[in-house]
Amino acid sequence: MVATTQRDGTTWFECEHCGLLFDDEDDARTHEDTCDAEDPSYIQ
Repeated sequence: MVATTQRDGTTWFECEHCGLLFDDEDDARTHEDTCDAEDPSYIQ
């Protein structure tokens, strides 16, 4: 389930597995369906 959070006056959708934030709920849900709950590979 995607969590909703408010930051800087904007609504963000957060993956409950890894904490990644999205500005579009559909994108967040799509990500969460395939999330492996590890840090994103692009963060090094």
